Amino acid sequence: MLLTGDAYRESLRDGREVYLDNERVKDVTSHPAFKPVVDIRARIYDMAHEARWRDTMTYVDTAGERQAVPNKPPRAKDDWRAKRAWVNAVMDDVRGVILRVGDETVGGLWALLDGKALLDEVDPRFGDNIVAQIERARVSDLMTVSANTDPKGDRSRRPQDQDPDMLLHVVRETDAGIVVRGAKYETAAAYSHQALVKPTIANWGDEKLSDYAVSFVCDMNAPGLKHICRPSYGSWLKVEDYPISTRFDEIDSLIIFDNVLVPWERVMFYRHTRAAAFIRAMLHRYTGYPFLQRIERIADLLIGVALHNARQTGLDQQPAVREKLARLACYREMINAFLTAAIEDAQPSESGLVMPHPSLFYAGRTLACAELPAMMHLARELCGGQICVTPDHGAFVGAETGGWMEKFYTVGDAWAAEDRRKLLAYARDLVNSASAGHRTTFQLFAQAPPFAHLNAVYQTFDWSGPLEFVKGAAGLSDRVMKG
Repeated sequence: MLLTGDAYRESLRDGREVYLDNERVKDVTSHPAFKPVVDIRARIYDMAHEARWRDTMTYVDTAGERQAVPNKPPRAKDDWRAKRAWVNAVMDDVRGVILRVGDETVGGLWALLDGKALLDEVDPRFGDNIVAQIERARVSDLMTVSANTDPKGDRSRRPQDQDPDMLLHVVRETDAGIVVRGAKYETAAAYSHQALVKPTIANWGDEKLSDYAVSFVCDMNAPGLKHICRPSYGSWLKVEDYPISTRFDEIDSLIIFDNVLVPWERVMFYRHTRAAAFIRAMLHRYTGYPFLQRIERIADLLIGVALHNARQTGLDQQPAVREKLARLACYREMINAFLTAAIEDAQPSESGLVMPHPSLFYAGRTLACAELPAMMHLARELCGGQICVTPDHGAFVGAETGGWMEKFYTVGDAWAAEDRRKLLAYARDLVNSASAGHRTTFQLFAQAPPFAHLNAVYQTFDWSGPLEFVKGAAGLSDRVMKG
């Protein structure tokens, strides 16, 4: 069943326990910190019902039912091309980049499916649960987010040697399911339906850590679940001055699991350290692709504000400016090339799904995330100092100041003062605001820290080709390939 925007809003009025600024939020759909981004997600739901977008946003399954494109398990390259078109359609329609709407998380279930044989060695119920949850995600049209990072505490000490709740763990089993305690950081949790919860410990060699080797799907209104949210970057600002912060602030939450019961049918694995290691290594093989595509669209925004500003002031004819614009274009096209190549060279997974070529995708993600701060600064440089000194919108409409703003911000015949003000405000919010700083950090760590990006490349790159090439070129013996 495809949800509508109104049905989505109504589904969030389910008694969930959300806190912001030391107050409990009665209704996330109307609260000023959440309403803008809830409205965007509602808009995405409504797009699926409009003739213009229906064939991009949905597909007809074998039962003759229309389902949402992002939730379809990828079994062909065209499935990925359709998912890429879905993301682009969303970004174009909402006129901005939104990171967490569900398509970038459901792939974690597909990664678990790739480990089904491993899970079946311990308990076939878990493998069956994964299949059931994948089908539920495919047909339910629910918004799923990722519960990944724990507070962790002192990382030099084992969880058992400090407060055990620093890492999410199982405290007991019941006939109905498992009871868990701990906490996770999640983006968009307060206005999502469910979370795919996963472990974060990298070293599973100590069997005593098995209570921490757990993964499950949890409803966001589950009894005992508390959402403690960070402050809003945009709810107190004026949209005229901060058009991004006021619309696209995807509130992050610390999710408290205070003895939350997880039904057995929602448990993906439990006390299975090999499964935990597998999901940590393979989690991003599907989820990372739409994440990388969003960086491509951020690059489009950087290019757009920089080029508009250069043309506005007549600087686009200068070789030094064109050189910087070309660097931004190269960054954008690099990401585009990795996205395209990863699908063209897609590979079958252990479960028969089609996954983006691992080393191509991971290399693209590594370079895109590593270079993003530099590209942000390049756009900042091209936009010039006026993005940090321009007065606010009130000065442009004020009786005493409006005339002066009109005089000094009108540029030629094409750019009226209001258009120049809008561009500078947008550029400021894109690269200079508190929200811009948050997004830059988020892009670096949302999926994994930089060292983990490089480790993923190391683990998936085919080293045999270069080794064999040098072996032949240098005339080395066969013994060196066995070393």
